[in-house]
Amino acid sequence: MIGKDNIFGLLDPVLKKSCADQTEAVYIGGEGGLTRFANSTIHQNVSERNCRIYFRVVLGKKIGVASTNSLHKGDLERALEDATEIARNQKENPDFPGLPSGQEFKKVNTYFEKTAQFSPAQRAQMVKRIFDKTEAFKLSAAGSFSTGYSEIAVLNTNGAACYQPLSSAYLNLIVMGDNSSGFSDQLSREVDQIEADNLAEVAIKKCLESKNPKEVDPGEYQVILEPSAVAALVEWMNYIGFGSKSFQEKTSFLSNRIGHKIMEENVTIYDDGTDESGIAFPFDFEGVPKQKVMLIEKGVAKGVVYNSISAHREGKRSTGHALTPDNAEEAFALNLFIQEGNSSLDKMIESVKEGILVTRFHYINGLLDTTNAVLTGMTRDGTFWVEDGKVKYGIKNLRFNDSMLKVFSNVLQISKKRKIVASWWEDIGCITAPAMLIDKFKFTGKTEF
Repeated sequence: MIGKDNIFGLLDPVLKKSCADQTEAVYIGGEGGLTRFANSTIHQNVSERNCRIYFRVVLGKKIGVASTNSLHKGDLERALEDATEIARNQKENPDFPGLPSGQEFKKVNTYFEKTAQFSPAQRAQMVKRIFDKTEAFKLSAAGSFSTGYSEIAVLNTNGAACYQPLSSAYLNLIVMGDNSSGFSDQLSREVDQIEADNLAEVAIKKCLESKNPKEVDPGEYQVILEPSAVAALVEWMNYIGFGSKSFQEKTSFLSNRIGHKIMEENVTIYDDGTDESGIAFPFDFEGVPKQKVMLIEKGVAKGVVYNSISAHREGKRSTGHALTPDNAEEAFALNLFIQEGNSSLDKMIESVKEGILVTRFHYINGLLDTTNAVLTGMTRDGTFWVEDGKVKYGIKNLRFNDSMLKVFSNVLQISKKRKIVASWWEDIGCITAPAMLIDKFKFTGKTEF
């Protein structure tokens, strides 16, 4: 851990040497360890310590960005010089409003020392408990367990000075038999919250119950989507529709639909980087405090997230959703929540006459028809036939192809309990999702497994 004072002390003198009208420095660094396992054997332990420092230089409305992973003073100054030279050779960006000024952001607790210092031996001990449980059923375990910390700082010559230390722990597990598998995972900032024994039991149960899967014909079915499956759909909706770039380019399913009902009234989706019940992160990579943004409220399209440039384009203010300086045109929702309901997974199962229970999806493609949020993908690691209110048996995996506007317009029940679901941005956010019972979910193909 370098620490706030050391990072600021390193970058501030470099910023003061800039001859540009405005200059920004973004520091992203940390250390992480990863334990991978397969066939109930740990086969890899890796550790990485690295950092990336971005400089964004502004000359009038010309912008240049350069980066380095060296903390040596000379290398930092060279990166600044490179950014300045790039800016001189750029065209002006008429939408650039200037770098944000310094602003207060909400204090949130995102760092836990035990997680940051968790050792490979400690990870191995937790993984060994999983092996002991799976071997008792003659099953094998595969997956990974990562722990570590990071630090993010944003400074600019307009007075922004933001710093946040972060820790995270993530364990994902697939338990496999001869012709079935079960999945479970958990993400937390606190490693003590990772329940390896429970994760093993969940994945084992799914694997055993889906043994010798039967074939089900494609068609429209009632489906119960567990939180990981719901989050996977919403993650892709985020990619194609919740950011201002796709909205302004009119490729988003929210374009021309703001104020219109596009989903069931029980569906509310929002982004909130200050809610510690998820994986909170209180400011963006421009140093702008994150705002709570309603994306879908009671089924009605409400808005998208903005950074400084995209907000200025519409005469608005940034919502605090800028990405790193090399992605200045993008605004992205990193702290997504799907509003809970009043049901439960058990109640959903009990209410289904005939339907399918989905643990999770994979191989999703959301670039088919982004204006209607059409996604396709496959079920995986625990797909079950439900009949007369009971899980009857495992079924072979199915491919779905459907519009999420239609899918989320047929939500019958939503669970009260929600799960933190990891995504590729796990250090600075997640998707907090409930389970859902959905009517008329379209499966278009099947597999042999």
